[in-house]
Amino acid sequence: MDFHHSPLARKLQAFVALSQEELGVLAGLHTRRRSFPAGRDIAFEGQTNQSAFILASGWVCSYKLMSGGARQIVDFQLPGDFLGLRSVLFRTADHNIEPVTKVEASEVLASDLMNTFSQTPRLATAVLWAASRDEAMVVEHLVGIGRRDARERVAHFLLELGARLKLVGLGTTDGYACPLSQYMLADALGLSAIHVNRVLRQLREADLVTFKQGQVTFHDFDRLVVIADFDRAYLDHDGPLLS
Repeated sequence: MDFHHSPLARKLQAFVALSQEELGVLAGLHTRRRSFPAGRDIAFEGQTNQSAFILASGWVCSYKLMSGGARQIVDFQLPGDFLGLRSVLFRTADHNIEPVTKVEASEVLASDLMNTFSQTPRLATAVLWAASRDEAMVVEHLVGIGRRDARERVAHFLLELGARLKLVGLGTTDGYACPLSQYMLADALGLSAIHVNRVLRQLREADLVTFKQGQVTFHDFDRLVVIADFDRAYLDHDGPLLS
């Protein structure tokens, strides 16, 4: 794989223009490549000495499991994202990580990160920027669950996924492949699966967006943006701020 054009490299260069030398250091984080099947957790809440991973392909969800068995999906990770970075820095995992599909990921130890950051401060800046964007997404998800109605919530989430995938070359304003089930959307959006199904039908009948057979297709992207009140500024994809 050409790690200079990997999803992670594409993502980080949206924040910091990396040199060839810095990209070479980044490639060094991909030496321990691993595969994980769908449905088998990579990390568990409370686990210690956990490695982080760089997701190369496939989709992953991070979730918290309540004592009564209910699940809240905190976020979905896409190619180019770090998995469990916070757990490495905190030394104890505070959430579970489950592959939605079969995934390919590179294992990254805490010592790898510290060595990389000490060698290339600009690369550390890029990772910090990416982590800050991830935090901004969590804020948007909190706003969505607390203040957006179901239609706005679903529309905003589908648009956000599209913007994230477009950044790493896996989506366009026409749509993207999406392996998520309606049950997963429900667990992420604080809705029931029946409610998600109803909202998706309403959006399809309004000729806004269709989510069918693993494919999200935007029919009227601009109108969907207005309905969702989607301001992509929190994703900060408008080019590197550090050249």
